[in-house]
Amino acid sequence: MFGRFMPTEGKFFEYFNAHAACIVSASRELELLIDNLSDAEIHKQNVQAAEKTADKLTHETIDLLHKTFITPLDRDEIHKLITTMDDILDLMEDVATAISLYDVQAVTSEASQLAHICTATSERVQFAVGLLSDMKQASQILKACEDIDRLESEADRVLRAAISKLFREEDNVKTLIKLKAIYELLETITDKCEDVANIIEGIVLENA
Repeated sequence: MFGRFMPTEGKFFEYFNAHAACIVSASRELELLIDNLSDAEIHKQNVQAAEKTADKLTHETIDLLHKTFITPLDRDEIHKLITTMDDILDLMEDVATAISLYDVQAVTSEASQLAHICTATSERVQFAVGLLSDMKQASQILKACEDIDRLESEADRVLRAAISKLFREEDNVKTLIKLKAIYELLETITDKCEDVANIIEGIVLENA
């Protein structure tokens, strides 16, 4: 009886899509930052702006979750999805901030490669999230999740090779420490994207 007077559904999918757009925007800015250190400050500010927008969307989603009587997905799934997506943006901001704080003057091709993989992974996250409102697209969603898993494995491989090369060839200890930290942060972004993919897979398997 009272259900008729309670908010239903809500704009959850709109929030998910807007948040995913922030992830892609930040990843592209991060890639530009790494490839153009002379403009690092501009790109860092753009990453931070995307993170702040996404943070607001996360809070709005959680607030809506508390106000909504009937949700389109399990409440825990909604909460896990939006907060894990937000973790991706936090890591991207961490990378941008670290490059500035560490006063990194030059990056390697491996760092650029990892940043490129981060962008590709973010775009697959956006694609999968964009289809979540239509479970008839389950096969495409699961395919995107498989792509994310593959890209995360690729980032692992690049990270191992990059660190191995770093310890073999880099004589400056400070530079080694800085680059190692940047590499690991970039790879962690793909780990977190894989966490999102795992949550999405669970949603699809429960609702398709």
